[in-house]
Amino acid sequence: MEAKEALALTNRLSERLSKRRAQLQLWEDYYLGKQPLTFATREWKKANAARYSGFADNWCRPVVDAVGERIRHTGMKADDRELQRMLWTWWQRNDMEAQSSHGFLATLYGGRSYVSVDGDSDGNPIMQWEHAGQVEIEYEWGNLRRRRAALKVWAEDEFELATLYTRDEVWRWQRPLSRAIGVGLSQIKEARRSAGTGAWMPRTMDGQAWYSRNVIGDVPFVEIPNRPLLFGEPVSEITPVAPLQDAINLLWAYLFLSADYASMPARVVMGQGPPKIPLVDDYGNKIGEKLIDIRDLQEKRLMYLQNPNAKIGAWEAAKLDVFTDVIEQAVGHIAAQTRTPPTYLITRTGMSNVSSEGLKASEIGLVKKTLEFQTFATPAIREIYRLAALVGGSAGMADAVMDASVSWMNPEIRSESQLADALMKKRSMGYPLEYLLELDGLSPGEVDRVLNMARLEQDAMPFTAAKLEVPSDSERDSRVRAATEGDLG
Repeated sequence: MEAKEALALTNRLSERLSKRRAQLQLWEDYYLGKQPLTFATREWKKANAARYSGFADNWCRPVVDAVGERIRHTGMKADDRELQRMLWTWWQRNDMEAQSSHGFLATLYGGRSYVSVDGDSDGNPIMQWEHAGQVEIEYEWGNLRRRRAALKVWAEDEFELATLYTRDEVWRWQRPLSRAIGVGLSQIKEARRSAGTGAWMPRTMDGQAWYSRNVIGDVPFVEIPNRPLLFGEPVSEITPVAPLQDAINLLWAYLFLSADYASMPARVVMGQGPPKIPLVDDYGNKIGEKLIDIRDLQEKRLMYLQNPNAKIGAWEAAKLDVFTDVIEQAVGHIAAQTRTPPTYLITRTGMSNVSSEGLKASEIGLVKKTLEFQTFATPAIREIYRLAALVGGSAGMADAVMDASVSWMNPEIRSESQLADALMKKRSMGYPLEYLLELDGLSPGEVDRVLNMARLEQDAMPFTAAKLEVPSDSERDSRVRAATEGDLG
């Protein structure tokens, strides 16, 4: 690829990022409860919006967290035990257990996130979860599963920096930032000021050549999408919630305003004109009068009637349960549309005197939704490990990774007694201990540790009548090879 073509590709991808950031920031704000007051009339906003601008009854966060807390990658399953241990070691050494928690959450509310794979000076893989506002991937137009290039953009000092990765090349660019660094900003806020101006120029500020070969031989970025449509964009979990969330916030504002008016008595002045305020000079002498502003009268719930024969009747206080009933209906719609169990969102409607089996059944939608997320994330996780193997220079290991299975935590929440009972029944059916430990949610390292402890325990009790068979690593590997070669019937 020539420099001119690389620059054109950088401009195209950076333009996509610029247009995406506003929507990403909006969904992130909704998740954090920073929600604008919408759907109100212009007149109502002018008079009351500022009073309730900082309030939000945030239902977006529990909808996202309900799925996020059930997603956890627990390792890779492969016939080669050494490969399995090596992959999980890479994952742990890069703190990917914590990074993935942040990354999966960002995928849920933002629609997507990315993972980059690089190498250190010793050839060990470096994995880093990337924000969707800083990375964009270009796919092959004829095959949207094949990555053609990737661009990462970030702010550093007074520059916006960009690095373009293709399968064979790495191009580094820079341009001035359009905004200066704010005094007292955190480093995270400074790093998110990716808004450069002018043309991209070759970057030499870090002492590296602005162009180099890509030693990995593949685009080192992987996209983690949230339930994308076929030939469509990934979907944020905030999308179906935002309209109802806006309606709920407005109804609360209406309720607060109604309660404010209903909590103060209305007063009526009859038989005189509007009240006036005397105007005095510097010596305290009255020099005139000034009418009270009608808005002050309204705020103080004071009304005047000039006709002494006017009459007025009584009116009832505002009924605030009208608003709360509609709010509760809106929350119920959020639960239904997002497949979030009612126990996460509401406490009264439809949840009275429900048995444990009923509560379990109410979570089926959430469990299926989480399993659906795992379906889309599994190929991406496998690809991350494959790139990590390429960083180590092992093409054979990279090929073996593609045949391994991605393991996830069971999204269905069960008590310890229920899980133990299920595992005991599977054991009585002949399931091996190692498989049961994986079902119990143990990581590859923990599985090996428990098996070794069981083996040591048996060695310490040689005269035990019923002895649990725990094969060694070499015995397991030999059995796998024998079964693969057809030596076992």
